[in-house]
Amino acid sequence: MTLHLILAALAGIATIVVLIVWLKVHPFLALMGGSAVMAVSAGVSYTDMFASFTKGVGSTFADVGLLIVMGSIIGTLLISSGGADVIVDTILDKTPVKRLPWAMALIAFVVGIPLFFEVGVVILIPVVMYAAHRAKLPVILLGIPALAGLSVLHGLVPPHPGPLIAISALNANIGMTMGLGLLIAIPVLIISGPLLGRVMAKWVPITAGDDYVQKEADAVHADDRKPSFAISIMAGCCRWC
Repeated sequence: MTLHLILAALAGIATIVVLIVWLKVHPFLALMGGSAVMAVSAGVSYTDMFASFTKGVGSTFADVGLLIVMGSIIGTLLISSGGADVIVDTILDKTPVKRLPWAMALIAFVVGIPLFFEVGVVILIPVVMYAAHRAKLPVILLGIPALAGLSVLHGLVPPHPGPLIAISALNANIGMTMGLGLLIAIPVLIISGPLLGRVMAKWVPITAGDDYVQKEADAVHADDRKPSFAISIMAGCCRWC
């Protein structure tokens, strides 16, 4: 029976991967398809499958859905107003070249509070390339800390979806989870970010090309309409409230 359930789970995961990667189906629809395949493979009847799906979606949205939606709104406002750019530029301007990997980890850590992982990646990739070109450093030396900062927040600290769903499933205390998540996230970020990036930069010492020098020229928002650094940080931390 256990082997049957494991095979059903693998079939569901394979379905999701095929739908997203090969058939370019929207992730939400792919997750629905993968769930259906897993249920059928596990021997669940069609009636019970739909009942379980609607009940699960409803309970998940009731527990964590509203928090995720409100967090997404705050993150979108931070991007649209240019607040995320202000945070990045302020930290970079006050950091010496030798400390750039640590600064990039800090930027990703701060930006990762209100933003989802994929949104943070879209914002930070041009920043990483531009900073690496300006400082003449390997891209991976700054890229790994940036990815580490986003990853630890997204995986360990609420109100990101993964930790919130785990809290709901285990009936955990959200404040305690947040505190312990931050406590664990800091050493994980240091080890998997700047320290690991220094080692990996020796393996892949590739610098950024000239195409990324135009970062400021491509900015969407005018500087006089951007919020201050303090307001941007406050807006990001509001997602924890």
